[in-house]
Parts: sequence; structure tokens; C-alpha cells
Amino acid sequence: KQLIDDKIPASFKLLFPSTRVVVDCTEIQTERPSSLSLGSKCYSSYISRHTWKGLVGITPPGAVTFIYSLYTGCMSDVEITKLCGMVDLLEMGDFIMADKGFVLNKVLEGTGITVNTPPFLMNHFQCIKGKGVPPIRQIIPLSMVGTINQLWTVADMLTLFRG
Repeated sequence: KQLIDDKIPASFKLLFPSTRVVVDCTEIQTERPSSLSLGSKCYSSYISRHTWKGLVGITPPGAVTFIYSLYTGCMSDVEITKLCGMVDLLEMGDFIMADKGFVLNKVLEGTGITVNTPPFLMNHFQCIKGKGVPPIRQIIPLSMVGTINQLWTVADMLTLFRG
């Protein structure tokens, strides 16, 4: 917490001083499963494709600090946030910055943690231009299901080393 406070950019310090993590879910397109059951679980109504969906947390200074395993595309951002355990790592008085899709009031009830949706995120503008996880444009084959979480984690961690 102190390291984040020491390195927080001036713009965050001025407007959002208690922000500990900026969160977003990313969807990675996968092949359409032949199984109807798996197909319905992987289908994302948000982007009308079959996807894997993962939550990433980034500190205001830009370090990736939370990566969780991928879920099937039918899971909502709120459900993933509830299940992944990230909220348990935060402290009373902390703020989570998220876009308008993260309606976390019930998840955060009684924790003393607040979600902050700045006006510029209401229209889906990027928070820090050029930062974050680069989009994966390939369709992930279902044959990679056994290793996709390891690849997801490595890809997220490699963003720390981009120039």
C-alpha cells in the first residue's frame, strides 16, 4: 500500500488518492465448442462470441498486481470479481477504479471498500493511454484449454516489460 502511495501519479493523487487497483475484464475469443453445454458457458453475450474471460488489476503507477484464472465467457465482470478473491486483498478505505460495467455495490457491502467510476470511464475511454494488456487477436483453439491459464498469466506479466 505504501509503495503504491509513494509512486502514484500526480493526476491520481489529486483526483483519486485512495485508488489501490484499476480493474477490468478482458475477453479472449476461443473456438466454438461442439458441446452445446460448453458452448453456452463459453458464449459471451457482451461481444457475441465464444470467449474466455479474465480479470486483471493494475496499480495507478501501472504495475500488474492481480491476475486471476480465466473463466468462461458467460460470467459477468461482477461474478468474476466476487469469486476471484481480489476484494479480500484490499483494506477498509481502499478504492477500486472500474468502468460502469462493474456494479460492485453488493460485493463490497460491509467491506469499507468503494468502487470509483470516473466520468471519463463512463464512456469507455482508456484510463492510461497505451498501458494495460494488449488485445489478443487470435482465436484460441480449444486444444489449448489445459495451458490457457498459464499463457494468460505469462502474457499479462510480459506487459510489465514493454518499453
